[in-house]
Amino acid sequence: MVEWVHLPGLSPYPETLAAMEARATAIAAGTADEAIWLLEHPPLYTAGTSARIEDLVEPDRFPVFSAGRGGQYTYHGPGQRVVYVMLDVGRREKDVRCFVRHLESWVIAALAEFNVRGEIRPGRVGVWVARPDKAPGPDGTPAEDKIAAIGIKLRRWVSFHGISINVEPDLSHFGGIVPCGIRDHGVTSLVDLGLPVTMADLDAALMRTFAETMETPAACG
Repeated sequence: MVEWVHLPGLSPYPETLAAMEARATAIAAGTADEAIWLLEHPPLYTAGTSARIEDLVEPDRFPVFSAGRGGQYTYHGPGQRVVYVMLDVGRREKDVRCFVRHLESWVIAALAEFNVRGEIRPGRVGVWVARPDKAPGPDGTPAEDKIAAIGIKLRRWVSFHGISINVEPDLSHFGGIVPCGIRDHGVTSLVDLGLPVTMADLDAALMRTFAETMETPAACG
């Protein structure tokens, strides 16, 4: 059984991280059910295990926390749905890359509920949206923006951390970092794409598409 929890207001990062780690430990010990937490954080930056200090462009803009998850620098803030995913990967495919792929597929399925085509890119974890309304890059590469970031950590095959999906955050706040270490592309949100999607709308889509992408996943090739 997976317990879904909505955390109200803006969840302080250190306390939420500690609670999430405690829940993951309890799941691994068999004393708690798997869980998915849906929340928002106050404006802050987090550094993953691959973060490069030169990608922290404005270190004094918002608080910066070491997250311990995979990945590089990420922004969290109001208007962004953070999805902390505490699942037993060991009883699923027991394959970290495959699990991340399923997380991406889950996000893509949820975005499709709003007729948004989310895509993945080789070598870039997360979900992207093509932007034909924007000018291509200097090399002619079509413009695309990131709409969802993924960064997880496993402890005894239980995942924690997870996904952040941009609903209506202040996109200028991403300017204090190089998001996920990628300089050549931008960041977007559902509202930036012209869709009047609310946080509740996205939560409902995530809950509707969870089973088809996470509980009965197709084999990873």
